[in-house]
Amino acid sequence: MTITKRTLASSASILLLAALSAPALAQTAPTPDAEPASGEIVVTGTYAQSLRTATEAKRKAAYGVDSINSTDIGKFPTQNVAEALQLVTGVAITRPRGEGLYVSVRGLGPQFQNTLLNGSPVAINELIENGGAAGRQFRFEMLPAEFTSGIDVVKTPTSDMTEGALGGNINVKTFEPFDVGTKTTLNLRGTYTTKTDKVKPNATLITSWVNKDDTFGVLVGGQYWAKDVRNDKFMNFGWYKDRFASALGTGYYLPTRTRPTVETEQRERVSGMLSMQWRPNPEMTTTLNVLATRLEVAYDEFGLDIYPDDTSVAGHRPTIVPASVVLDGDTVVKATINDVRFMASREYSLNRHDLINVGLRQTWDHDAWHVSGNVNWSFAHSYHPSYDVGTVRSRAMFFAPLTYDATGGYKNVPTFNTTVDPTNPANYQLYQFNIAPKNSKDWNLYARGDVAHDFEGFISKIAVGGEYQWRKRDYFRRDFNVNPVAGTALSSLGAGAYEQLPFDDYLSGLGGNIPRSFLVPVTSAYLDAFFTPTVENSALTPGDLAASFHTTEKIISAYARADYDFTLGAVPVTGNIGVRYVHTDQVASGNLRSGNLITPVSYPKTFNNVLPTFNLRAELTDTLVGRLGASRVLTRPNVTDSAPRITVSTDSPTASGGNPDLVPFLATQFDASLEWYFNRSGSLTGAVFYKAMDDYITQQNVAIDIPGRGTVQLSTQVNGGNAKVYGFEAAYHQVFTFLPQPFDGLGVQASYTRTSVKADYTAGSRTIKDEMIGLSKNSFNLVGFYEKGPILARLSYVWRDRYLSGVGSTAQAPTYTASFGSLDGSLGYRVTDNVTLSLEAINIAGARQYTYNDNPLRFGDINDYGTTILFGARAEF
Repeated sequence: MTITKRTLASSASILLLAALSAPALAQTAPTPDAEPASGEIVVTGTYAQSLRTATEAKRKAAYGVDSINSTDIGKFPTQNVAEALQLVTGVAITRPRGEGLYVSVRGLGPQFQNTLLNGSPVAINELIENGGAAGRQFRFEMLPAEFTSGIDVVKTPTSDMTEGALGGNINVKTFEPFDVGTKTTLNLRGTYTTKTDKVKPNATLITSWVNKDDTFGVLVGGQYWAKDVRNDKFMNFGWYKDRFASALGTGYYLPTRTRPTVETEQRERVSGMLSMQWRPNPEMTTTLNVLATRLEVAYDEFGLDIYPDDTSVAGHRPTIVPASVVLDGDTVVKATINDVRFMASREYSLNRHDLINVGLRQTWDHDAWHVSGNVNWSFAHSYHPSYDVGTVRSRAMFFAPLTYDATGGYKNVPTFNTTVDPTNPANYQLYQFNIAPKNSKDWNLYARGDVAHDFEGFISKIAVGGEYQWRKRDYFRRDFNVNPVAGTALSSLGAGAYEQLPFDDYLSGLGGNIPRSFLVPVTSAYLDAFFTPTVENSALTPGDLAASFHTTEKIISAYARADYDFTLGAVPVTGNIGVRYVHTDQVASGNLRSGNLITPVSYPKTFNNVLPTFNLRAELTDTLVGRLGASRVLTRPNVTDSAPRITVSTDSPTASGGNPDLVPFLATQFDASLEWYFNRSGSLTGAVFYKAMDDYITQQNVAIDIPGRGTVQLSTQVNGGNAKVYGFEAAYHQVFTFLPQPFDGLGVQASYTRTSVKADYTAGSRTIKDEMIGLSKNSFNLVGFYEKGPILARLSYVWRDRYLSGVGSTAQAPTYTASFGSLDGSLGYRVTDNVTLSLEAINIAGARQYTYNDNPLRFGDINDYGTTILFGARAEF
């Protein structure tokens, strides 16, 4: 397919000139009454009906929840479920290389969320492309938005909900035949990214059949999705203090390893789902759900690493030129440093992520009795198909003087140049070759049973139940390292071992004097030269054994919940109160390394937690609802943090390790809200929240000696004290049905969240005050939409404030991700009742993501991944 940037840029501009569409907040909750109130205007249209359903559902919910339904997801420019969630009040997402991956709720990071699939815990795929295992953070890219019928974000839990979230319980529900009926949907789209100038296909087919008696139904779905990604990145690994203390004195910060780099990805996802339902009578329903996804990402990175403070290569020691130094406070903003290592690098990996989830649910409702059972098994596998595509690092180096100038601050490309030509292969010598295959397997087996009975009177229902969950994580990593003879010329591998950077527009238009052309290795040539059968068949090293681990969790929980219903004066009051008991047996196994001595170890640990919950809902007037909520909640430590393991970086004097003595994060939380439903398609809501966190887990950095590497900084985790998170959120949405035609299809949705933290803890020896990893103080979204006749359109802007992304250490400055906003939009046209054409765009304005190191002069990363445009047609028949 041939398409140009000019054509698509013109198409995208249409989105800015049209009145555009938005998501409705909805949930899988009670359906509103069919008849409108007397004299009320009846809103028609797909979006308006969804908004009306959402408004009534939120109003009637027994707990604090915000949600989104399938109609809205189908209208978003969404690539996965994370991007569908970003317009929910209080939700923020991370977008590495431009695609939604992780979800945060009310300022708490991805590890504090509990993700369920059709009400059951789901296995988690791991980060493997470059070695930084993440633990419990669910990768939402594994769930196609097109398969999703609804998503609930529960902020005030009840005792019957599976524990695990200090932020939010996120329940993703896939389509089932009794909800869909007999229908087939075909969605064909092309995905175009401006940085690659390529179009990739996206096809989704879902078909559902239900027999005439509505007693049996089958739904099947399949999707093929592909996308090419390019991210131009200027990358910095931190600012360190006292690296040239003998020349400058103490207390001054200079940049460490810095890399101009281009990241590329070729992404392919194949997904399938099956749902079968049997309802032999109105009281009993059996449901089987199966979902399987394979995501394959070919990652290829081209970079030029610059090490201004590295002394690891024998015979070379960087020295700063004192006369060149320019200070701004405690920051060296300009300097010349001699004998700096420049390293041409190529990093390639083929990363495969498999997820399969099988769930069987049985419900029985007879008069006042409600009985249900659920069994769910899921398996997540993240790995490289073979060793030779497991994060292959090919490198060559030269030594030269470096001059840098960072006086422009983090939003400007700095000066970073040298007098030696980085495009001349004659200047390079070989450096260590490395292959690091990873293999992460995560199993989750879950069983649940519930019994409830309805009553008349003050107590309207009593429910009891129990759960059993078994989870296992096996993580394996090894490193094949080949060290060429010191001083070996790159030319010894032949001319086919290197090429010039294959992009001539790296960070074009941003200015700055950095290397934009440089030599990069050819992966296949390095593999042929260094990854010999002898190397491939070599024994595991002590470092390999120390990097791998196994953890298991066995969780038994039981709950009791009582719903109440009474009138206080003229005010109807409903709610629930309950308690949950959770017993966890954890075993963390791995290898401790002392020199070259490896000792297998296993650490059992048991947790017992009692988690009470309370929710109250009061209909203060016909249009005003008040809520109160209180609960005790927990999040277990990341499995990577509690594993007894040590992984040493191959490129810098750092290491990471686990702590099997960690205990869970615990919090007591309170929530109060006021909701004004001024008509069936509009509401204005506000909530305040407070979370007092116990046993808060923080990072600690300690110096350890590793044989063959010397002293390195070990980053680990400890239970570091208490933290308090509090804030408020507000949301407004309305369809302007009172306007004259054709403007009565206009509407707006907006939300704002303010989150603050009171905390005082130590990370290494650095004091962190009133900040937490991943917490943005402010976030908002604003959406304008229009739906009238055949036109479906929307324009949204989503923004989040800066947040702490790395706590640093005594010597290293903390890292912040700067504030970021994305302008997204869609435009649809109904050709017939069954066929809709669509044009959608993500990051229309081409916003870039930045980081910096606790001072705007201390630059961090610049990420430029451009705009994604999706176009196609959707048909129902």
